[in-house]
Amino acid sequence: MEIRNIAIIAHVDHGKTTLVDALLRQSNTVMKKEIADQGTIMDSNELERERGITIFSKNASVEYKGVKINIIDTPGHADFGGEVERVLSMADGALLLVDAKEGPMPQTRFVLREALKLGLKIIVIVNKIDKKGARPEYVQGKTFDLFCELGADEETALFPTVYASGRDGRAGLTPDLDKMTDISTIFDAILKYIPEPDANLDKPLQMLVSNIGYDNYKGRIAIGKIHSGSIKNGQEIAHIDRDGVITKYKITSLSTFKGLGKLEEEEAVAGDIVAVTGVPDVNIGETFADPVTPVALPLIDIEEPTVKMVFMVNNSPFGGKEGEFKTSSQIKARLYKELETDVALKVEDNADGTWTVFGRGELHLAIFIERMRREGYEFQVSRPHVVNKVVDGKKLTPYEKVYIEVPETYSGVVIQKMGMRHATMDNLETTEGLTYLEFTIATKELIGFRSEFITDTKGLGIMNAAFFEFLPDDGFTRERERGSLVAYETGETRLYGMTQVQDQGELFIGPAVKVYKGQVVGQHSRTGDLRINVCKEKKLSNMRSKGEGTMEHFNTPREMGLEDALEYIDDTEFVEVTPKSIRIRKVILDEVEARKQAKLLKNR
Repeated sequence: MEIRNIAIIAHVDHGKTTLVDALLRQSNTVMKKEIADQGTIMDSNELERERGITIFSKNASVEYKGVKINIIDTPGHADFGGEVERVLSMADGALLLVDAKEGPMPQTRFVLREALKLGLKIIVIVNKIDKKGARPEYVQGKTFDLFCELGADEETALFPTVYASGRDGRAGLTPDLDKMTDISTIFDAILKYIPEPDANLDKPLQMLVSNIGYDNYKGRIAIGKIHSGSIKNGQEIAHIDRDGVITKYKITSLSTFKGLGKLEEEEAVAGDIVAVTGVPDVNIGETFADPVTPVALPLIDIEEPTVKMVFMVNNSPFGGKEGEFKTSSQIKARLYKELETDVALKVEDNADGTWTVFGRGELHLAIFIERMRREGYEFQVSRPHVVNKVVDGKKLTPYEKVYIEVPETYSGVVIQKMGMRHATMDNLETTEGLTYLEFTIATKELIGFRSEFITDTKGLGIMNAAFFEFLPDDGFTRERERGSLVAYETGETRLYGMTQVQDQGELFIGPAVKVYKGQVVGQHSRTGDLRINVCKEKKLSNMRSKGEGTMEHFNTPREMGLEDALEYIDDTEFVEVTPKSIRIRKVILDEVEARKQAKLLKNR
C-alpha cells in the first residue's frame, strides 16, 4: 500500500485540530463512541481541551483512494517546540494552516522554519474563510512573503494553496465557500503534492525514535518512522543510544497506526510510522538498526532551554495536607520521568535537596506544573529566571520577538510599557482601528508583562511571543514596582478584617479562607511589603448605633491562577502548588527573621 506521512503545522488557534477532526470524520475512520462525541478528537488531554491548544503531538492515520495517510498533529506554541522539532522528522510533507483573517503569526514562522530546515513539501491551507473579516488573497500574499523571508527556494515558495473552513468540514481551490462540498480537496492535494517516503526496502533496518509512549503492560513504546529496511515482530534489533553505545534487544510487539488506534502487525516496511516495544531504556532521537550492520541516523537537534525554576518539597505550615505525592523521592521521580518524553526539559539536582528545572518558556513550565498538580503532587516553585550563557567571554541572554494586535485606543499604553521594559519596536501598522506592533525584547524583561497587558488593553489585546536568539545582555534588571500584602497571623480570613485593610492595595483572596503567617494575600499599593491582619474579627458589644456597618463594601478580590502567580512573585517569594490550592508565600515567613536576612545580604 502507498504511504504519505504529513504533519499539520500552524499557529495557536488557527484551527489545526478542528481540521484534523474533519479529515478523520470524512474519511469514515472508525473510532470509539466516547472519542467521537468529544469536542476535538485529537485534543485528548484534559488540559488541551480546557485551553484549546495542542500540547502533545499525536498520530492518526486515514485511508483515501487506497493510500494510507499518516497524520501528525503538532503543537502550535513555541514553548512546545521540543515536540514540533522531533515529530517533523517523521513527516515527508506538511499542511501549513493560516487563519484567513489574521494571516501568518509568530508561531507560523517558528513551525514553518523547522519544516523548511527538513526540506518538507508544504501545502498552504488558508483556513476559517467563513470568518467575519476574512481576507484570503491578502493572507496568501503574506504567507508567500514569509516563505521568502525564511529563505525558501523557488519551488518551495510557489506552494499549492487550498482554501477551507475546518469547522464546516469543507475545502476548495477557490475562496468561495458556496462551491465547497467536503474536505476531499485537501486529500487530493496530499496525494498530488506530498511525495512518498524516501525509503529503501533493500537496505538494512534503520528507524529513528521520534516519540515515546508508555503502556502499563508493555512498558516503554518507541514511536518513529522506518527509514530503510523492514522490521518484524519478535526479531532482534540493535539499539544505538545518544552516546553511540549499541545494545541488542528483542522486539516484543509491533504496531502501526490505524485511525486513532494502533493495529498489531507482524511486519512493517520502510516509510511507515510504527510503535515498537521491547527496548526498556530507549529515548527520543535514538536509532533502531540492523544487529549485523548497525548504522545510527543523525540525532535530533533540540533548541536549548531559555527559562529555569527551582522545584522543592512544600515546607509551608499547610504542607502535606492537600497532596497525595509530597515527599522528596516522589517529586524527584516524577521530574525525571518527564525527561523520558519531553526532550526540551532538563532537570538538575541541587546540593540543598531542591531541583532546577529548565524549559522552553514560562508556558512550557507552567503546563508541566499544572499537570503534576492534577496528578496529585504537592510542591513549591521559585520565581522563573532566564537561562544566560557565556560565549567568548560575553554574557548572552535570550531575546524574544513579540507580536501584538491591539485596538488603536490602547496602542499608546502598550508602546509606553514596552519602552519601559527596554523593548525595540521593529514594526507598527494600523488598519481598520487595529494596531499591529512588533518588538524585540529580552525574555527577562518580558516575564510578568502578560497579566499587565491584559489589564491595560481591557482583555482586547492579543500578544504572541517566540524565542528570537541569544544576544548580549543589556545589563537591565527589572524589579516589581509594588510590594505584597502579607498575612500577619495564621487563621481564617474575616470580612471585617479584610474590609479594614482593602484600601492598602488589591487582595487576592476573599473571606472564610484559611491563611498562615507569611502568606501573600494581596498586592500593596506602594513599594515594600506590608503585614496586615486579615483574620481580625469585629468585637461584639451590646451597643449599636443606627446604620452601623451598612456603608462597608468589600471589593472583589483578584483571583490568582498558576500562571498569574508565577508572573507575580519576586525572589523573596515562592508559589505553593497543591491539587486544591495555589498559594503565594514569603520564602522567610517570619517578618523579623526576613528583615535580619535582608540586612545581612545588604551588608555583604
